[in-house]
Amino acid sequence: QTCSFSEAGLTPPHDLFMLTLNTNYTLTWDWDQSAAGSDSATFTVQYLKKRNPKWTTVCAETSGRSCDLTRSGLNYLGLYTVRVQTNLNGSHSVWKSIQFCPDKDAAIGPPSKVRLGVSGSTLDIFITDPQNSSNNSMKEQLHKLYYEIVYWEQPEDGKGSMTMTMTTDVTILTLSEVEPWTRYCVQIRSRDDFYNKSSTFTPPLCIQTEGVVPWWKIFLFFLLSLVSCFLVVLLFLYGSHHCFHVCKATFLPNEKLPSYFKELLIPNIINILVDSVFLCNWLFVDICVLTEYFSVCSGRHSRQNSSSSGDSGVYSAGGNSAGLQPKVALTFTDVNPTFNSEKLNMLSMNSEIKVSPIVPDEGVEDIEV
Repeated sequence: QTCSFSEAGLTPPHDLFMLTLNTNYTLTWDWDQSAAGSDSATFTVQYLKKRNPKWTTVCAETSGRSCDLTRSGLNYLGLYTVRVQTNLNGSHSVWKSIQFCPDKDAAIGPPSKVRLGVSGSTLDIFITDPQNSSNNSMKEQLHKLYYEIVYWEQPEDGKGSMTMTMTTDVTILTLSEVEPWTRYCVQIRSRDDFYNKSSTFTPPLCIQTEGVVPWWKIFLFFLLSLVSCFLVVLLFLYGSHHCFHVCKATFLPNEKLPSYFKELLIPNIINILVDSVFLCNWLFVDICVLTEYFSVCSGRHSRQNSSSSGDSGVYSAGGNSAGLQPKVALTFTDVNPTFNSEKLNMLSMNSEIKVSPIVPDEGVEDIEV
């Protein structure tokens, strides 16, 4: 009875489908769980290469509803038979199988990456080939793979515009028939004509082209830059000035002197300066007077020595010869008539310097024998 139930009563999988993208292959199926009741069923997946009688097991006793055959080493140009079986409490259902040829049945994917660039008024498109399971280009399997490019102008009002289509088998190309200063959107898909396979389109990518900048825009940009720089400099100067006053008020407060202190201090300073000027003038005059005085005395003694060298050495203290009496300077004013005696007295009183009067030498008379 068990054998009879295994062959006739256990429901096999159904709706087998090979889910593919480039060289990624996954077998999926469905199964009616109500046939097993509360028990859980498992599944076994095998594949057979054409002209090879040996089956290769890929998934054994799996509880899922799918089996990945990507790493099974299936050749892209090969022809395979893939089958699946239900297992329940040691019983096995009949096999359900499908035919699978990757080159014919496997779908191709869109470009793995698309990048747009602008070079003046032209639009550059950079395409990266779709990748296989080894992260290599799908052109290793599809040598005639090419790309279909759809682009259109995106108006500012949001309304649709006419699309333009072109094909290319290169990964870098330039669209020159575009308008300057216009926004364009681009979509790309992969195609292969041998089995008429095509991928889905990539998401739209949009970019705006460039062109010659009008002179008024250049002038406007320059003016705005100049005004911005001026405002920045002005703000910097104002901030520096404000910070300076804040720091000065904080660390060096402006303390004014009392009015009575100014009344006492300023006149005394002026008097000291005036006295200093008079004292310097007095010292200068005093030095000049002494210099003249000593020069006169030196001349008088010179004449006396010359006259005494010719007499007999007899002197008389009685009389003086009126015609031979030289006049000797008795005071500062005699030597320097321009000197002001009142100024000298004032300087002496202010600077507390005592000036002793100069006693003139007694007259010396020469007596002729």
